[in-house]
Amino acid sequence: MHKTLLAGLLAAASIAPAMAADLCDGMPRLDVTTPAGFCVAVLADGMKFPRGVLPLTNGDVLVTDMAGWTANQGKLWRLSRKAGGAGFDRKLLLDKLDRPNGIVQGPDGMVYVGVVGRIFRFDLRDPATITDVIGGTAATPRLPGLGLHLLTNMRFSAEGNLYVNVGSSTDHCEGKDNKAPDAGKPCASAEGKEALGAIREYKMSWPAGTVASWSTHAHGLRNSMALAFHPATGALWQAENARDAIQAAIPGLKSDEDLPHEELNLIKAGQHYGWPYCYDSNVASPEYPKTGCAAKYVAPQRLLPGHAAPLGMTFYTASRFPAMYKNSLIIGYHGYRANGHRLVALLPDAAGAPLGKSVELIKGWERKGKQGRGAPVDVKQGQDGDIYLADDHNGLALKLHYEAPATK
Repeated sequence: MHKTLLAGLLAAASIAPAMAADLCDGMPRLDVTTPAGFCVAVLADGMKFPRGVLPLTNGDVLVTDMAGWTANQGKLWRLSRKAGGAGFDRKLLLDKLDRPNGIVQGPDGMVYVGVVGRIFRFDLRDPATITDVIGGTAATPRLPGLGLHLLTNMRFSAEGNLYVNVGSSTDHCEGKDNKAPDAGKPCASAEGKEALGAIREYKMSWPAGTVASWSTHAHGLRNSMALAFHPATGALWQAENARDAIQAAIPGLKSDEDLPHEELNLIKAGQHYGWPYCYDSNVASPEYPKTGCAAKYVAPQRLLPGHAAPLGMTFYTASRFPAMYKNSLIIGYHGYRANGHRLVALLPDAAGAPLGKSVELIKGWERKGKQGRGAPVDVKQGQDGDIYLADDHNGLALKLHYEAPATK
């Protein structure tokens, strides 16, 4: 063989694996660490502050983009796979939304979007025509949308009812002057029918898609951004974003890096889960030192890493991933501190609850070249059995893809 031809073939052979190694399911591969057989594909970049993802049955993906914390700057994008499968095209569906976050598909096939104080829906065939479901022009009053935790996230139950987070307006019920609350009095904003730091249940009328009635389903939950219904039991699970600033309230505490822990709660109607009076497994908050937490409030099912900031999660029900992940709870840890910037799977225990081993599906999500530290928000399963997620820190829509054949 001619030396020049041989050299060209060898060069091509060396380039091909390198190019393949840079791709994940035909798209750019994110530089992170995953278990063997997995990779992370970049579906779209260049967004300002993507928060919610909704994979559609045809392979398209909807993405809510807050575009920052300024009101009425948010957008809704539709990502459509390019011919040949090499990446996605991006189309703007809606603009000037007020900090859009949650996005789900309802039992009626309509798309439901949560903005500050409001949830609206639209038909994918006519996205410009929207109908308010909660707040806005709807008969059902607006969501509070106050203070520190004003974003809206939600999930539909198997029965077709809508469960919506109502975040607390404060960190630990501190006053406007940032002073500690009165230890002898209940936190006014955390109690009653319209409590903040709660999950609301909206009973829906179908096929109209209107709210028949609503109630506060559970109290004492500082910020319930991560919600998911168990595929077998139908039970609602919540990952709690626990309080900050505990170091200032506990003299001698050298670091609050791991305190308090975030929580994984099994939500039951009418129960109170302790915020702001307790933290971790029913430990009295320093501002409420005499609280009998164990007698009054429901303890978490498990503690999650401190300040991990779980903002999205879903139960994995597909068969694409290895069998060990079936019915596991996949959670994005959004936090910028040591325990954040990763995606984990909480494997099911013998009873099927997400209380088994924690497996890191994405780690090493650090600053590398132009890539910033990862900050996953919404997490959802796609029709293809992959996991879709948004990274608001880097402006990315991503998916965790399993390349190898699934094991039985």
